[in-house]
Amino acid sequence: MAVRKLKPTTPGQRHKIIGVFDDITKRTPEKSLTVGKRSTGGRNNEGHLTARYRGGGHRRKLRLIDFKRNKDGVPAVVKAIEYDPNRSARIALLYYKDGYKAYIIAPNGLEVGATIESGENVAPEVGNALPLSKIPVGTLIHNIELRPGQGAAMARAAGTFAQLTSREGSYAILKLPSGETRKVLAACKATVGVVGNSDHALEQSGKAGRSRWLGRRPHNRGVVMNPVDHPMGGGEGRQSGGHPRNRNGLYAKGLKTRAPKKQSSKYIIERRKK
Repeated sequence: MAVRKLKPTTPGQRHKIIGVFDDITKRTPEKSLTVGKRSTGGRNNEGHLTARYRGGGHRRKLRLIDFKRNKDGVPAVVKAIEYDPNRSARIALLYYKDGYKAYIIAPNGLEVGATIESGENVAPEVGNALPLSKIPVGTLIHNIELRPGQGAAMARAAGTFAQLTSREGSYAILKLPSGETRKVLAACKATVGVVGNSDHALEQSGKAGRSRWLGRRPHNRGVVMNPVDHPMGGGEGRQSGGHPRNRNGLYAKGLKTRAPKKQSSKYIIERRKK
């Protein structure tokens, strides 16, 4: 993977750094694995605006990603590496031996023609999905389940990974991308390897129009509003001081929003680092 820095021939290209598509082998998605995606524009089912600064954007189709990887014992061949407009990672098209087709998030180093499997008795190689109890300690993993059979919930974005550090009884101890260390049931599945397209973090849009392509409309700050619209609005001239707050008056920076009595807190060994 690599990125491409454009020459500053126009203002929009002066700071633009975009990813290259050298790793993509197929331009059109598998028709049987795509469905239409409706754009809400931030409106709810009554048509009222509930999420501001959303709307427009390019039309997309959803790719149906197999996060459960429950075709145990059936080998699959990687037919293509594709672009997915709905996520930062690349996706891989699998053809299973029994004729079943599926998309998975493509890990780093996965190549077209490779054979991958899932299940308890498969080797812990890149792309294979197996329970945490069968993965060697120290392995880098992604697409981690929180409950057995639920489907992957953690470490799914481009370039992310977690590390299996140890085991305690029926639990595996994981170091997550955020820096948090927590217990996860060893019966939960995870995929071996690091999520691909790690250079996605180096990209810079270069112009406001690229945000509009993604469905993000201009976002105005609270300090430029009137007091009736925002706690930080108003004032003769530019006002300084005061704690940053959101529209509802809650502290916007540094306030812990996690519920203090959340049940899953007992599985967290070490909190994420700021």
